[in-house]
Amino acid sequence: TAIFEAVHGTAPDIAGKNIANPGALILAACMMLEHIGDRDNATRIRDAFESTIREGRVLTRDLGGTAGTDAFTDAVIAKLG
Repeated sequence: TAIFEAVHGTAPDIAGKNIANPGALILAACMMLEHIGDRDNATRIRDAFESTIREGRVLTRDLGGTAGTDAFTDAVIAKLG
């Protein structure tokens, strides 16, 4: 048995505002993929996530940027192509 979750509060003050950093959820998903034996995809996603942050062009507000949740997620997805 295993649980994979983004461990933080519910943040009702920002719910639905497209300003949350999806990083904790993305990394939890990577841990789940590793747990079920899909290490290749876990690595690809984690590398895309980390590369997006290192580049610093598309960052959420908590990371010093101005991008929303959608834009940040799109930037990570673009690196998977």
